[in-house]
Amino acid sequence: MHEMSLCESILQIVEEESIRQSFRKVSEVHLAIGALAGVELEALKFSFDVVVQQSLAAGAVLHIEIVPAIGHCPVCGQKVVMETRYDACSRCGEYGLQLESGNDMRITHLEVQ
Repeated sequence: MHEMSLCESILQIVEEESIRQSFRKVSEVHLAIGALAGVELEALKFSFDVVVQQSLAAGAVLHIEIVPAIGHCPVCGQKVVMETRYDACSRCGEYGLQLESGNDMRITHLEVQ
């Protein structure tokens, strides 16, 4: 399950920030996850709770915002929302959209003490 390793990376970033910004406890972690990032949300939530046990983020609430995937159509030049990686352009119907955003995951902010 790659969600476990994602959560381990999240915790590592949180721990590095705690040193840099001098905080000792994290009460909330806010993530933005692209609609085409390939992350199973329920597995991520479960993994987060397991990974942060006995860390400065133990008991922290995980907030997830799903960010739409945006593709650029090389035929008509428009940017359109993509539901899958192989969608046709919703404006002109052509295939070959180039994914510009919505396939990543990032920490948007932390609530700390």
